[in-house]
Amino acid sequence: MSLQRRSALSRRVVPAVLGTLSVLSLLSALPAAAQPARRDHRPAAPPPRQVTAAEARTDARLRSLRDRPAALREFFRQLPKGGDLHNHLSGAVSTEYLIELAAEDGLCVDTATLTAVTPPCGAGTRPAADARTDRAFHDALVRAWSMQDFPPDESGHDHFFDTFGRFGEVTWRHRGKLLAEVADTVVRNNQSYLETMVTPASDGAKKLAAEVGWDDDLAALHRRLVAGGKLDKLVAEAREEADDGDAEFRATERCGTPQARPGCGLTVRWISQASRGSAPERVFTQLALGLRLAEADPRFVAVNLVQPEDSDTALRDYSLQMRMVGYLRTQYPKAHVTLHAGELWPGLVKPKDLKFHIRQAVDVARTERVGHGVDLVHEDDWRRTARTMADRRVAVEVPFSSNAQILGVKGADHPFDTYRRYGVPVVLATDDPGVSRIDISHEYQYAAATYGLRYPELKDLARASLEYGFLPGASLWQGNPTAKGYQPVPACRAEHPGLPVRGAACRHLLADSAKARLEWHQEAAFAVFERTHRG
Repeated sequence: MSLQRRSALSRRVVPAVLGTLSVLSLLSALPAAAQPARRDHRPAAPPPRQVTAAEARTDARLRSLRDRPAALREFFRQLPKGGDLHNHLSGAVSTEYLIELAAEDGLCVDTATLTAVTPPCGAGTRPAADARTDRAFHDALVRAWSMQDFPPDESGHDHFFDTFGRFGEVTWRHRGKLLAEVADTVVRNNQSYLETMVTPASDGAKKLAAEVGWDDDLAALHRRLVAGGKLDKLVAEAREEADDGDAEFRATERCGTPQARPGCGLTVRWISQASRGSAPERVFTQLALGLRLAEADPRFVAVNLVQPEDSDTALRDYSLQMRMVGYLRTQYPKAHVTLHAGELWPGLVKPKDLKFHIRQAVDVARTERVGHGVDLVHEDDWRRTARTMADRRVAVEVPFSSNAQILGVKGADHPFDTYRRYGVPVVLATDDPGVSRIDISHEYQYAAATYGLRYPELKDLARASLEYGFLPGASLWQGNPTAKGYQPVPACRAEHPGLPVRGAACRHLLADSAKARLEWHQEAAFAVFERTHRG
């Protein structure tokens, strides 16, 4: 999820949410093979894959820790977890760090709304720096800028989205510092890859959209955007902005020095956000910018639509926006697309709005990944959509905590198990871990507890998070690993992760492919992890 405040939904009914997800109690209460109740006629579960002796021993170790919360938490922290593919940078930063940045920048806080504002601090405001010494003020900001202490029996939808408006004055100033804090957390949780979302050249895109206006003829509108190099100037602005962020990141992390922080070694790629609640011309401009940027700068890989999918504008323009993406994909075929779709639930929107969002993201926009996809079984002909996703290898990005906090969807109501049974690739993600007050280890632990996942299944979820990332190059894995299992390509089949690569063909693959290289490193990390955590 991401960005910006929206009007209250006081007249809408949303199921009770899970405030801070408790996974430790679930692990102690559920048997290891427990499964949520079936709610539809699903295909039979695929047969379990062959498990190695090392995996079996590690699984036994996992089950032995069920009544040892601290050791269990550490197991999941150390588990190699690949990449986080659904992450909003502004919502990923810890709230405490945002408060400190506000203090460093001399910002003020509106005492009525607890919103960060620019100085000077006049009537009705106080310096953000006061939070350094006033604990009550600090704690109030934490609650206002995150889901900390939010009542578990209330809908968190509005509060979740309102946080972005409250701390927005802090986050736009320091992309590099934000990334540094997030990167260190990602590495600390034993991940090697991050795709995180930002809004490049936001002011410039707004001005260009106003200049070109709207035209329902998307080809004509695109021609107006690129005429005279206007869109390319915006791409240059976005790249300069990224350069500044990179410099701030490297300085903050002390990269290239003996004091380099862990995040320096993380592979990071950017996804460009387009604000789906904006006017059509602005959405189209942001999408075109993001796709053109992804083809021009290897640091950027894809576009996504953000903001609440249930807002009036997002609902009204949803089909139009899918058509925008579908058209622009023909103009920028080398760029990638992942879309928030189906982040809806009965009671939040009218029944008619639950019928088609994921389907249109897949069929019209031809997205390569779906973010959230929570309302799957409420869509028309959803089984066909699920099978299409499986056939095209369209992955679904699952952030359990935000789904619970925003929509109240968890456990057996969540389509996690349904996606897996239909052969849809599934990757676990954090969404806005700073706002949600969680990390990726928490999400894996929750998955294991709630859906009775064993270690080999967790391992394959981690593998999927690299396999379906937007890194360039051939995969380490042969064919469709979600359907056929993770079997190395012939070039590397005789090699042993963690040992020197002997064959020229495998060395060539790893040298030429960033994707295969990260996947190989993860396999080596699994070998170490399995030796460490023998039962």
